[in-house]
Amino acid sequence: MVSVAIDGPAGAGKSTIARALAGRLGYIYVDTGALYRSVGLYVLESGRDTADPAQVSACLDEICIELKFIEGEQRVLLGGRDVSERIRTPEVSMAASRVSAVPAVRSFLFDLQRNMGKTNSIVMDGRDIGTVVLPDADVKIFLTASPEKRAQRRWKELREKGEQVTLQQVLEDVIQRDYNDSHRETAPLRQAEDAVLIDTSELTLEESIEALYRTVRERLDLPEGEENR
Repeated sequence: MVSVAIDGPAGAGKSTIARALAGRLGYIYVDTGALYRSVGLYVLESGRDTADPAQVSACLDEICIELKFIEGEQRVLLGGRDVSERIRTPEVSMAASRVSAVPAVRSFLFDLQRNMGKTNSIVMDGRDIGTVVLPDADVKIFLTASPEKRAQRRWKELREKGEQVTLQQVLEDVIQRDYNDSHRETAPLRQAEDAVLIDTSELTLEESIEALYRTVRERLDLPEGEENR
């Protein structure tokens, strides 16, 4: 089995690029951010404070999260309900950032994430995949872009979904999430020592996917057509 770990800050395009990369390689894509977003959504919907570790921890025994692949697409189920779209809102994004700093949440999701890599060749993205979840991953990539570029991309996505937000608001959220993710006590966002840094600030989506695809092939020393194994 082959494991590819992709880490990076919010809005770097990890999910979109990792999903496309997995498809091109013939591997399973695991969106760990969706797991934290689901926890954040549950805490929000239960009326508890996402910034209070005690209240967040008290929710965990009630939460049931499943990742299912339906017609080749990953769908996220929370208590049997498909929340794949709901977890992508700005409110839930910020909630995910807060609950991900709670050690109990990371322990709750740790085994689920790691076990996925034991039976399948996977591409997994998140904040601490190469440093904590899959420290022995075959390929580690740290994907980033400038805060301004990330905010611009995220703002465009939200506008297309009908969200009424300003570019300045999105930029402020991106900067706040960067701070939260890199300053938390448990598994802060950082580049693994053996990770390849890829900055997509000036790259198109297709160019970004190609850059990661080329990196994986070079790291694994794979001839053309031998990715899926």
